[in-house]
Amino acid sequence: MTNVTSTVVRLKVSLLRNGLRQSAGRRAAFVASAVVALLFALLQLLGLLALRGHAHAEAVAVPGTAVLALGWAVMPLFFPSGDETLDPTRLVMLPLRPRPLVRALLAASLVGIGPLFTLLVLAGCALSVAHGTAGYVFSLVAVPLSLLVCVALARAVAAANVRLLTSRKGRDLAVLSGLVIAIGAQLVNFGAQRLGSAGLGQLQPVADVLSWVPPASAVGAVRAASEGSYGTALAQLAVSLAGSAALIALWSRNLTRLMTSPDGSTVQALDAGARDRTSSAGLRRLLPGGRTGTVMERTLRYIWRDPKTKAAWVTSLAIGLIVPVFNAVQGTGSIYFACFAAGMLGIQMYNQFGQDTSAFWMVALTISSARDAYAELRGRALALLVITLPYATLVTVLTTALLGAWARLPEVLGLSLALLGAMLATGAWTSARFPYSIPQEGHKNVAPGQAGLAWISIFGGMVAAALLCSPVIALTIWRYVTADGDAWSWVLLPVGALYGAGITWVGLRLAAPRTAVRLPEILTAVSKG
Repeated sequence: MTNVTSTVVRLKVSLLRNGLRQSAGRRAAFVASAVVALLFALLQLLGLLALRGHAHAEAVAVPGTAVLALGWAVMPLFFPSGDETLDPTRLVMLPLRPRPLVRALLAASLVGIGPLFTLLVLAGCALSVAHGTAGYVFSLVAVPLSLLVCVALARAVAAANVRLLTSRKGRDLAVLSGLVIAIGAQLVNFGAQRLGSAGLGQLQPVADVLSWVPPASAVGAVRAASEGSYGTALAQLAVSLAGSAALIALWSRNLTRLMTSPDGSTVQALDAGARDRTSSAGLRRLLPGGRTGTVMERTLRYIWRDPKTKAAWVTSLAIGLIVPVFNAVQGTGSIYFACFAAGMLGIQMYNQFGQDTSAFWMVALTISSARDAYAELRGRALALLVITLPYATLVTVLTTALLGAWARLPEVLGLSLALLGAMLATGAWTSARFPYSIPQEGHKNVAPGQAGLAWISIFGGMVAAALLCSPVIALTIWRYVTADGDAWSWVLLPVGALYGAGITWVGLRLAAPRTAVRLPEILTAVSKG
């Protein structure tokens, strides 16, 4: 059994070492990330130690431990390729029993920057509430036990979802990481503002509940032992111990199932193909006929299926909602922040042909004139409007409701529609004038050597869109400087809608002949990735 454990641990170390040997850039990135992570952990440790003796130290230490465990639970879902040993199906063909393999993989999980970071933060959480000999003795047990729960939780989640994580749809879960980070950052910001005004005492009820949830219950046991409540401390420690045992048992059962049951993904693929054909027929019935409907269907399917395109849309949808809504909830926002929704989704019109990558040659074969190019661009713009119009309207109405500024809804919605139209127009033109490739592998969104094109296309187009919106912006300003401007605020809604539609039509008309003429250059540019 010891040989299996030592072998798997050495395998983990070899994977790390061989990965660093691939390139100097990868070694530099690993060293930099390790230094930053350890420095951050040390700062967290010092900050938690500074809370010793504070009346609400437990209100920080206990929820902090729970947040760490939550991070260990979700990381395998968002970054399944971060640890090669998370996939036990790689070891299926080896003559190994699940129980010794669980011990070996558990030991291997303790090797890396993440476990060391977690250990330092957990030590700070435990020591911040520890007082007296009993508190320190319980800390010696609570810290490794909490780390064990975190690691076992990550392994149990990974084993339960390993079939999904190693599939194409499972890898698409990484798309949600940007959404979670964006929402999490806003929640942390919102919570920090509330705590800054009301103090840490607001977290005490949360800490009281979490002190009976593993692994936070282990830190709660340290606090209870420091206060002389040894019965409570032992009970809370037993809760964490039972939680770790349950997670390891769940992990072992899932591991046994993975190593003894066949993978039915090939059988499911047939059913998935039938479902795709059915959904395709249903979607096609809702779209217009001819080339316009075909282009719209293709664009919508790219948004749903292509990981890079889906990642861009998820991020834009998240930021377009988070910025206005969170600022409105905090009472510090402006109703014009609702325009973020139209602006973020309007960006998706930029580099339309680059999103197709090398597959654009099949589209290029169908474009022989400016009329064909116009039909192609119009179909792509309409596909974007299917999502952006209702979404921008919903965000604007929601922001207006949160701020209670219903009288200004028409002007803000009209300005959003004008901005959306301007971005569709400039996006179509820059797609033809400054196309660039989007690599399908890795996390880069621009092929090497094309960063300048991307900057000109996106930021130059956004500046041009702002200039194109200047008539509607000027009309909005006029409403405020005119004595009876409030009576005419409703005019901005139809004006903005008509102006956005008109500028979109003009932009597509101007971009179509340029697209037809520059097809060879566009095809070369988008195929470099």
